[in-house]
Amino acid sequence: MAENKHHDAAAHLREKHLMLDPLPRGQMNDMVMESMTGKPSWKFWLAVIVLGGIVAYCLVYSWAVLITEGLGVAGVNRPSYWGIFLVNTVFWIGISHAGTFISAILRVFKAEFRRPFTRAAELMTTFGLVQAGFSIFMHMGRVWLSYWLMPYPNQRMLWPNFHSPLSWDLLAITTYLLSSTMYLFLPLIPDMAMARDRSTGWRKAVYKVLALGFRGTEGEWTHLRNAMNIFAFAIIPVMFSVHTIVSWDFAAATRPGWNSTIFGPYFIVGALHSGMGAAVVVLAVIRSNMKHMKYFIRAEHFDAIGKLMLIISMAWAYFFFNDYMVQWYGGDKWTKMLLHYHEAGPLGWMWFAMLIVNVAIPWAILWNSKWRSTPWLVSTVGILINVGMWFERYIIVPISLTINRMPFTWRQYQPGIEIYLGIGTLALFILLYVLASKLIPLIPVWEVQEGQMAHELKKFGRETVVAVSELE
Repeated sequence: MAENKHHDAAAHLREKHLMLDPLPRGQMNDMVMESMTGKPSWKFWLAVIVLGGIVAYCLVYSWAVLITEGLGVAGVNRPSYWGIFLVNTVFWIGISHAGTFISAILRVFKAEFRRPFTRAAELMTTFGLVQAGFSIFMHMGRVWLSYWLMPYPNQRMLWPNFHSPLSWDLLAITTYLLSSTMYLFLPLIPDMAMARDRSTGWRKAVYKVLALGFRGTEGEWTHLRNAMNIFAFAIIPVMFSVHTIVSWDFAAATRPGWNSTIFGPYFIVGALHSGMGAAVVVLAVIRSNMKHMKYFIRAEHFDAIGKLMLIISMAWAYFFFNDYMVQWYGGDKWTKMLLHYHEAGPLGWMWFAMLIVNVAIPWAILWNSKWRSTPWLVSTVGILINVGMWFERYIIVPISLTINRMPFTWRQYQPGIEIYLGIGTLALFILLYVLASKLIPLIPVWEVQEGQMAHELKKFGRETVVAVSELE
């Protein structure tokens, strides 16, 4: 009787936890490769055609119009010289933080549930930073002069203006993009070698180059793990510094509502909030639309990310009300007028919607383990969080610029072509993911297999527990 209970408990744990439900290595490799090399479904081609059309019109054509006609076709004007372009820049940099948080920080803390979805998060970092860079170039207008931002010697002594937030953003985004791309590539090497050995034609040639001759020797694994550990520890301070610099774009200005010393951690927590929300949406889409992904991405992963989303939501609420209360009690009359405008102005609904979707809804849903383990419900919360975080950036940038110390300049921001360009960057972000699903393994299968080797079930008395061995 006791033996039967032990077997039932073990079977339940294996069904629930990926790390306890190993399959033969060859079978797992075939499952990942089949999702890449299998014949694309009609859904795939429909997504590519629709997203490609949106990118062509909303991004390529609209950007050409912006360059040809000038920034006059956008809504940026006195006093709101920063509009949706900067809103999207902050938003996409925030989205990119999920990859570093999930892959680097959870790797450092040895959180085992991270293993099947680190690749999807790392891709989010790289693709999000690409959209952030595009948004900066759109904001500049004359994009062909973007090289003026770079600190390079020249005969005209035309040095960049280091007082400009654009120079700060260029250095931050460039550093983060290069480091995150290298961090994405390192754990990709073993999977490229696996794909090389199981592919033919042009795929084999491409994967052979990307695998860098990796053969899986003990020395290669040692060097790879050491390099990944170094990058994991090194990229964490880069992540924090990047969004701190973005927050200084605002906090360093002596404008009502911006001159805040708490903007650094507030922006970082906000970035993690939107990033985790986007990560759970990506996982839900991959799980429901790609073959064999339900084996790798299970309810336990949504439950774990849901817990992180709940904690981050609480942290964001603390920093938001901390910043709000200090400005409410100690701010000058212009700051108090701005706070009142946020709540009671023409877009006051956006301020209340931001609090509902960023705080009330996550707190109401994510406390329940059953709800957290429901993919469609958690991903819906993730979508709402990202809508709320975009509202938050919109409130901080163009709405806050409306109220300044010169009332005769007050004018409500009316966006123009930047709406189409923002839709275009979103479509490009999704399109890059769709194409990546057919080019590289979205599941780091070697990390999953490594984790399954380290996990085992042990019986202590009447209890069956999970034991994790240390892999060297």
